[in-house]
Amino acid sequence: MIKPKVGRMFLATCVGSFFILILYFQNISRSASEQISGWNSFSGKSGRSPLQTLQENDQLEQSAVQATLQGRRELLEETCRTHTRKRRVLGPEDLRHLIVDDKHKLLYCYVPKVACTNWKRVLMVLTGDGRYREPLAIPANEAHVAGNLRSLSEYSTAEINKRLRTYLKFVFVREPVERLVSAYRNKFTRSYNTAFHKRYGTKIIRRHREDPQAEALEKGNDVSFEEFVYYLVDPQTQREEPFNEHWERVHSLCHPCLIHYDVVGKYETLAQDSRYIMKLAGAEGEVKFPATSKSTRTTGDMAAKFFDNISPFYQKKLFNLYRMDFLLFNYSVPAYLKLR
Repeated sequence: MIKPKVGRMFLATCVGSFFILILYFQNISRSASEQISGWNSFSGKSGRSPLQTLQENDQLEQSAVQATLQGRRELLEETCRTHTRKRRVLGPEDLRHLIVDDKHKLLYCYVPKVACTNWKRVLMVLTGDGRYREPLAIPANEAHVAGNLRSLSEYSTAEINKRLRTYLKFVFVREPVERLVSAYRNKFTRSYNTAFHKRYGTKIIRRHREDPQAEALEKGNDVSFEEFVYYLVDPQTQREEPFNEHWERVHSLCHPCLIHYDVVGKYETLAQDSRYIMKLAGAEGEVKFPATSKSTRTTGDMAAKFFDNISPFYQKKLFNLYRMDFLLFNYSVPAYLKLR
């Protein structure tokens, strides 16, 4: 039997009711991945899993999309080697953002404000056994109901290991500052987000506004972007509790230096990257990824305006907070940020 060539070791164990993931198979050799197919049967048209299809495609003459995606993988791995010194263990809580599609053998790490609502809708169609047919017919709030899709954290240790090793793992990322501004606009400037106003807005105003009015302290519905930035860079914030997922760093949500992602899609190339994943999964005929609305999305030009009143001191603090996401996913520092 040919042993898999691995870049890193994979080990998982249980302690009580906790799953501990230490490291993982990063590069399974082509011949080894073919041997997996004996117990990893796939019901797609070709009989191959999406991961096997990706690996076979990498050996052939690449399209521009394939070359771009391979470049992203390689840069991510190199950046992880350069900037990651310590390896920490992952527990069940770390795996809850990984959504599982057992039918098509997919693992998707969802990142809020990076088209995750539409990806959840698509996966509900793919895993719904006919209950859903059109992604946009699924209400946004229903797409985020926990029980509608399975998280990797819900599986047993052996099942987690098998899926991490043999399923196609993908994540979508976005320019970090643009994503942050999008989160602020959605959660703090929309009147309907009263839960966020109460949960976070009142705390931000109480801590970072001089002489706040009683109404603002009660409702928390008029947080300025400047106050939001103060809240993010304040060390006390993360000492009290983890960041909310809408402004948490991608590397903290999806752990790309511990979990090897086969496809790193980008919001900036959402349509073409999504089509490629659907093709790998053999799902092009089942569902189409919804087109995004360009009229309401947060753009770089729009994000720039939010920094007019942010001092260079706090701009640099904010950049340092999201620096690893810039490095890991090869985003340039926005020209409007004043870091010197």
